[in-house]
Amino acid sequence: MLVLPSELTHRQASATLGMLLQALRGDQGPQLVVDAAALQVFDSSALAVLLECRREALAERKAFAVKGLPAALAGMAALYGVAELLPATA
Repeated sequence: MLVLPSELTHRQASATLGMLLQALRGDQGPQLVVDAAALQVFDSSALAVLLECRREALAERKAFAVKGLPAALAGMAALYGVAELLPATA
């Protein structure tokens, strides 16, 4: 499971994405789960990071899911029409 930091805005997006993609490539499991429960400060860049992780996971033939997506970020995803691309997991 990959864990997002407590803050993920435009300022941290590139570094966070790089870290997540490196971890993804080292993971041999059939599913990529990103834990977003720690997110407290975020903007739409957090969605961009999650969507890119999803794209990379699917390219590597892995299932993708998000755990603990904050309600405000889930609302933003719905507003942008991408909520179904970020399936939840327990």
